[in-house]
Amino acid sequence: MSPGHPVEVDKLFGDYPLDHAFDEMREADGTLRQHYRALAETLARLPQEELQRRKQSAELSFLTQGITFTVYGREEGTERIFPYDLLPRLITAQEWNRIERGLTQRITALNLFLRDVYSEGKILNDRVVPRELVHSCKHFRRQMRGLQVPRNVYIAVVGSDLLRMDNGEFVVLEDNLRVPSGVSYMLANRRVMKRTFPQLFQSYGVRPIEHYPQLLLATLRSLAPEGRPEPNIVLLTPGVFNSAYYEHTYLARQMGIDLVEGRDLVTHDNIVYMRTTDGLKRVDVIYRRVDDDFSDPLVFRADSALGCAGLFNAYRAGNVTVTNAFGTGLADDKALYAYVPRIIRYYLDEDAILPNVETYLLTEEQERRHVLANLEKLVVKAVGESGGYGMLIGPHSTARQREEFARQIEANPRNYIAQPTLDFSRAPCLVGDRLEPRHVDLRPYILFGDKVNIVPGGLTRVALEKGSLVVNSSQGGGSKDTWVLESQ
Repeated sequence: MSPGHPVEVDKLFGDYPLDHAFDEMREADGTLRQHYRALAETLARLPQEELQRRKQSAELSFLTQGITFTVYGREEGTERIFPYDLLPRLITAQEWNRIERGLTQRITALNLFLRDVYSEGKILNDRVVPRELVHSCKHFRRQMRGLQVPRNVYIAVVGSDLLRMDNGEFVVLEDNLRVPSGVSYMLANRRVMKRTFPQLFQSYGVRPIEHYPQLLLATLRSLAPEGRPEPNIVLLTPGVFNSAYYEHTYLARQMGIDLVEGRDLVTHDNIVYMRTTDGLKRVDVIYRRVDDDFSDPLVFRADSALGCAGLFNAYRAGNVTVTNAFGTGLADDKALYAYVPRIIRYYLDEDAILPNVETYLLTEEQERRHVLANLEKLVVKAVGESGGYGMLIGPHSTARQREEFARQIEANPRNYIAQPTLDFSRAPCLVGDRLEPRHVDLRPYILFGDKVNIVPGGLTRVALEKGSLVVNSSQGGGSKDTWVLESQ
């Protein structure tokens, strides 16, 4: 029996292995962390049949709600129910306080960086960030130079990915500033959990997240053009075939705003209108879930059928707010990520509260040589990819894959960065009829309008395949509800 455990709790874990990775529920010696004890005791008291019944009920709830995502490039069909693990991930009030301060600091500095780069470029002149790194980024938009952005807010919605390391501290793995997704799954997870473990949820004193859509709506409203006190706000989606379409429909419905596609919009005299059954209606704020390239065929990709011709000119004229702003993908670039601690220091004169992961820039010859010599130990990522694509996980790769990545790096070193293979934290998951550890990350959602708002929690993503380090849903990952506790 493990120290400090009732016998029935011990039975929960069986041969559950503990290694040098941080375990969210258990200390290194196997004892339960204080804030997880009530959860473990509740699980231990439940008969196995009841636990499985609750699991099936939760899965049925996801199915009936149509909570799905799309996987591209799979022959067996693209639409899938979002995988969900029944056991919540718990975060103490003290831990959350540091996360919240660190993310507020980060979004503030990145917003100042984008404003500077697209105007005076002081940080480039002072050589804190290399000019070539910025101008060679495929998401840098020269059309944004000198443009006045409403309220000077470039990034209103951010989803940063955090990992907990073996010392228990959180670090930032990457920032998602273009069209960060997943918040609907965070909200859906919470609804299901409150029904699955209602008494446990209430006894724990979990901080609420249900007000996120209202916070998002208030953020969008605060960014409306001057002179539009009752702005008409819409959510622009690429359409039903987009992987996050469920989320687009869900958020639009929760906010009480119209969901539109590019074909629903038209511009006239640099004003954007929405087609309705009563005629044209002016649009003041667009929550954009369409990438830059496809937003306006007159300015970006001419072959795009997803955007609205003339949108950028209306934006430039100050007659419509589009958020996140065009060109914010610059700060999404995984090579630029390496400079974020310096960006924070430059603009805020502070050290980063949440540190970065060590990152090798492959445009630097010495770092490139080191990476090429150690591909079997490192993770290599394409700077502009997301969703787990364009990535090599060295320890899990074949010699042929490493050779192919080496060729790609040599051909285009600017397109890749490398990082150590991180043994980030694991949390217990219900796999079949037993608890097994799986790696988890955390994506909190930050809103920036007239002030910064962060709902307490986020999307805990789970690498459901045994031994996997990839948490992305498109690569076999799932999610958990994240409970930020009021007191502990």
